[in-house]
Amino acid sequence: MGLLGSLAMLLSFLWIAWSPGFGAQLSGASIIRARSLDTLLQDYAYRAFVRPRTGIPYDGNPPSNLTGISISVMRLKSGSLRNRGVKSYKKFMIPTGVVVRPYVERLVLVYQNLGNWSTVYYPLHGYIYLAPVVGLLGYSASNLSATSLPELDVRASGQPILIRFSGVKSVAGARCVTFDLQGMMKFNNVSSGNVCSTVEQGHFAIVVESPAPSPAPVLPSTPPAPSKRGGKNERKVWKIVGSVIGGLIVLIVMALLILWIRRFKHRKKMQRMERAADVGEALQSATVGNTRAPVATVTRTQPVLENEYVP
Repeated sequence: MGLLGSLAMLLSFLWIAWSPGFGAQLSGASIIRARSLDTLLQDYAYRAFVRPRTGIPYDGNPPSNLTGISISVMRLKSGSLRNRGVKSYKKFMIPTGVVVRPYVERLVLVYQNLGNWSTVYYPLHGYIYLAPVVGLLGYSASNLSATSLPELDVRASGQPILIRFSGVKSVAGARCVTFDLQGMMKFNNVSSGNVCSTVEQGHFAIVVESPAPSPAPVLPSTPPAPSKRGGKNERKVWKIVGSVIGGLIVLIVMALLILWIRRFKHRKKMQRMERAADVGEALQSATVGNTRAPVATVTRTQPVLENEYVP
C-alpha cells in the first residue's frame, strides 16, 4: 500500500502540473516592479486631493517619466459604497454589496490606466494586449497626505464589479485577464460589449493569444530550430516525467532493499540454529515450508512408582 500510495501522490502531482492555470503567475521581478508602481501611483494620486468632496473623482498627474499612465482618485464612505455602489468610475461599474476589510469609515479608490506601460509592468508571454491594463485599488482615507499605504481588501459580496473596455475591437478568442495583488493571473471570457468582471480589486485587461510564427523554410543542411515556447514546454514535460520516473525508481529500490534485509535476517537465524545443533545433541531434521530445520525426538517419561516397596 505504501508503494501504491506514493505512486498515487506522484500521479496527482503530474495531473496538477498539467492542469490549466498551473504556475500562472508573474515572475518575482515583475511582481516587485508592479507593486512598486502601485505604491508610487498611490502617492501621486493622493496629491490630486486639494479640497476633496465625497463621491467626486479627481484626476492626478503621474511622474513625468511615466508619460502615458493616467490616474484618478475618489473618496467614499464605506457604508455608502456598500449600500449604493458606484454606477460609473472611469471604466469600472461597482454594484452594491461591496465589502471593505479592515473596516474604515472612509476609503479612497485609486484608478490606474497603464497605457503603453502595460507590457512593461505586466508582461504576458504568448498573448497580445487588446486593451491597456487598468487597476482599481482601495486605501484608507484617514490621512490624505500619507504615502506607502497598504491596500484594503475590497471585495464584492453579491454581483461582480464590471470593467467596460470601450473602443476595443472585438476579436475572436479574446479573453479577460485578471492580476491580483500577489501576481496570480486568471482568465475569463469577455462578455458582450467588451466587459470583464471581477469580485476583488486588482488589475485587468483584454488579451488574445499571439499567433504562432510561421515556420522558416527548411534548408537541406540546416534542421529547423524549435521555437522558444516549444522548447520551454518540452523542458517542462521532461522535468515532470523525470521526476515521476525518479520517484518510482527510488520507491522500487527501497522495496527491494527491505525485502533483501528480511531474507538476510532469516538466513542468519537459520545459520545460528544449525550451528547450535552441530555443537549439542544430534537432532533429527524435518522440512518446514521451504527450509529444513532440526527437531528433537519425542520421548515419553517412563512411569515410576512413588513407593517401590512391595509387601
